[in-house]
Amino acid sequence: MTTPKRRIGDLVSGPTTFVAAATKIVGKIVGQGPYVFCGTVEGDCDIDGTVTLAAGGLWKGSLRATDVVVAGTVDGDVIARRKVEVGTTGKVLGRLEGDSVAIARGAVIEGEVLVRSGREPTTFEEKRKR
Repeated sequence: MTTPKRRIGDLVSGPTTFVAAATKIVGKIVGQGPYVFCGTVEGDCDIDGTVTLAAGGLWKGSLRATDVVVAGTVDGDVIARRKVEVGTTGKVLGRLEGDSVAIARGAVIEGEVLVRSGREPTTFEEKRKR
């Protein structure tokens, strides 16, 4: 019997697009597949796939994707078509929306949290080592 994968990062497969910490992107981002942003983004995105904003990353604008993992700071709305996970170092200064929302102890959310499924947001303790 296969154990179901509960965390968004466990579900990601295929080649990932990485944006380095020293990189700054300004403008609209549209694409498919998993993305990991470690640097700064000023603009909006609509990604058909998983977007991870790494610890230390900064996003100014709306972040829309199939699934979203926030470990950095988002100054804008985070809208997932499916799941959103905000880690212990995550900070969202805007609306957080998804069918499923998980917020780690220590995360900061300064805005509305909307769970479209009608369930309560889930909280968790970060147990994975960085």
